[in-house]
Amino acid sequence: MTLTISVPATSANLGPGFDSVGLAVNLYLTIDVLEAASQWHIQHDLGSEVPSDERNLLLETALQVCPDLQPHKIKMTSEIPLARGLGSSSSVIVAGIELANQLGQLNLSAVDKLAIATKIEGHPDNVAPAIFGNLVIANSLGDKTNHVTAPMPETGLLAFIPNYELKTSDSRKVLPSTFTYHEAVAASSIANVAIAALLTGNMALAGQLMEEDLFHESYRGKLVPEVTKIREIGHAEGAYATYLSGAGPTVMIMMPIDRLAIIKSRLEAQEFSGQLLELAVDTHGIKVIN
Repeated sequence: MTLTISVPATSANLGPGFDSVGLAVNLYLTIDVLEAASQWHIQHDLGSEVPSDERNLLLETALQVCPDLQPHKIKMTSEIPLARGLGSSSSVIVAGIELANQLGQLNLSAVDKLAIATKIEGHPDNVAPAIFGNLVIANSLGDKTNHVTAPMPETGLLAFIPNYELKTSDSRKVLPSTFTYHEAVAASSIANVAIAALLTGNMALAGQLMEEDLFHESYRGKLVPEVTKIREIGHAEGAYATYLSGAGPTVMIMMPIDRLAIIKSRLEAQEFSGQLLELAVDTHGIKVIN
């Protein structure tokens, strides 16, 4: 049997779209399903802290969806850095669901996969674009998940990926547990107009409102010291927006295509400790090659 599953990285929140909005980007988790075996084994180079047996999130997910799968040898390759705010765990969850779907011949629809992935992950902002590609706005309440998929307006993307990790659980600890009614209305109104601007291609307005987020960036920004300088450079050089990708610490910069080279050059000159990657929107989402 030859089976390859490819899942894109994702950048979630886009400022005020907290736990709801995500964008698929062109870094990939690849799962090669090799021969059947007496027990599961995953070959990977992700470090000793990532299990190679049923404790791996890929297999935990697959076996949760379909417990009686025939074990196989699997090769896992990932371009998505761990604990950096680019949906590394979500990509594995989505791949695990697809692994169960393929090996168990479950014939799951994309909507089925989203419902399962959201239940496992707890929110749809990363798993939805990993499944569908493009820009996805989604919500989950109780057992019901809704989503809208849309093309992303043309924009240049730069991701600064720091050398340090920031786990989502730690990043959530700095968030408030409640908002006043007034704060909630203000925060949601910013999100509403930001999404409307994205959907109508008004990137200047979308970017302005993405940076006015009230849900999480003002709290999490303290955990990522580079974001202030990156945003300052973005403003000086005509970027649309600078925002924390997911829970951070990756910082994403959106700009007109013709401003990408100069912004990239200025950021490289800062000699921050980390990677600066030029990314593109993934328009396909999960792919399966038999």
